[in-house]
Amino acid sequence: MEKKRGKFITLEGPEGSGKSTQGEILFHWLQGKGFDTVLTREPGGTCLGNYIRDILLNQDLAMDSRAEIMLYGADRAQHVEEIIRPALKTGKIVICDRFTDSSISYQGYARGLDIQLIREINSIAAGGLTPDLTILYDLPVKVGLERKSSFDRMEKEGLAFHEDVRKGYLDIARRDTSGRIRVIDALEPIEEVSQMTIHLVDKLLGGY
Repeated sequence: MEKKRGKFITLEGPEGSGKSTQGEILFHWLQGKGFDTVLTREPGGTCLGNYIRDILLNQDLAMDSRAEIMLYGADRAQHVEEIIRPALKTGKIVICDRFTDSSISYQGYARGLDIQLIREINSIAAGGLTPDLTILYDLPVKVGLERKSSFDRMEKEGLAFHEDVRKGYLDIARRDTSGRIRVIDALEPIEEVSQMTIHLVDKLLGGY
């Protein structure tokens, strides 16, 4: 008997929103419940992706926005085919720290690239794969940046850039009619944020 397809959960948010911490908490909760779970990230979820990540986040490199989105697309294509899709086919739950919504927010809303072009690149790179649930951790930009102790090439962009990223995420969420994207206030204590996260995932997995 063929295994039921697994569930694909993505975590999104501006810098310092705590999504990586919540990903770890959610991963351990799911494992404790007996779910075979994969925790991964973009960029850098594969061996090739780690090389691409080093390029993308290198503060010493100047990079054209079009080159940047193409590198993110290359990372995503390898990631989907090597890690995400195979895991889903075997019934695993995949938690991914950033996915296609990041590209739209960062390279579209903040960098100013054509959003339709980004959607097309995302479609090619992801091979039509879309998350079952996306959790967006939202908080004021200044608060998020104050939480950071070090900054990579993307994080060191100016305040206006990161404000545009946040606006992009919230606009994507407002336009979502599928119910895929759920917004959580990341200003709440970590424990409360994790409880809200687990509640959303538990609801997604009902009867799974």
